[in-house]
Amino acid sequence: MSLAQTDKYYLPQPSLWPIIGSVALLTMAVGGVMTMHEINHGLWVLLAGLAVLFFMMFGWFGEVIRDSEAGRYNKQVDSSYRWSMSWFIFSEVMFFAAFFGALFYTRVLSVPWLGESDTMQQLWPTFKAAWPTAGPGLTADGLKFTPMEAWGIPAINTLLLLSSGVTVTWAHWGLKKNNRMQLILGLGMTVTLGVVFLCLQAYEYHHAYTEMGLTLGAGVYGATFFMLTGFHGFHVLVGTTMLIVMLLRSIAGHFTAEHHFAFEAVSWYWHFVDVVWVLLFILVYWLI
Repeated sequence: MSLAQTDKYYLPQPSLWPIIGSVALLTMAVGGVMTMHEINHGLWVLLAGLAVLFFMMFGWFGEVIRDSEAGRYNKQVDSSYRWSMSWFIFSEVMFFAAFFGALFYTRVLSVPWLGESDTMQQLWPTFKAAWPTAGPGLTADGLKFTPMEAWGIPAINTLLLLSSGVTVTWAHWGLKKNNRMQLILGLGMTVTLGVVFLCLQAYEYHHAYTEMGLTLGAGVYGATFFMLTGFHGFHVLVGTTMLIVMLLRSIAGHFTAEHHFAFEAVSWYWHFVDVVWVLLFILVYWLI
């Protein structure tokens, strides 16, 4: 790594990567809506958007890595990246706060109100305002599903993610001590734990759809369950991808004990993913 850091603020050339990323996210959103409404080729549109997103990440990460290794960044640029990553994680906190807020409103306020209202009693007299529920209309039509219990795959996944938080911190300690082997080993274990988490969640989703009747169409419970766990799973996928990039860079000899914010940024993101999952495990799986 070149340590000949410039004293001038580095201003990169105009880039198309943000536009490409926006197109990818829009394509994924359209594909997701098409898939949920069972419109032809919706899944392919969703996968196409995901492919473009990973292409954007690969290209944009590559540019940033080349600039960093060329020694174009100084402390001012480093400070900009730290603030940018901090605000990005804050925006992610607000993103999940909206979904947790929807869960709280539905579970604590909306469902009890429906059960206590005289009008609702006249419309759906058999409705029981007890969580989890699909909702009065769907419940009255006989929709049946089995809620997802906490003490199975969700508990295992909790252990996996908490362990991954330990391994990525251990890798960080190795980097700060210039212990390249500890860095690589810690990152390798973190990536492995992330991949296993994703595989288990995919199995959980398949089991929910095929054997438990728990789908996105299972009323308000199904919608909140899959929106929260699905978006979190997507964040784990993105985080695991970034960790793989950090692992490959570490193997290539990138980073020093003094200059390694890219690694720190990914570790911040990964710890955020861990915290969100703990809240999910408690509020979505455990307290049903």
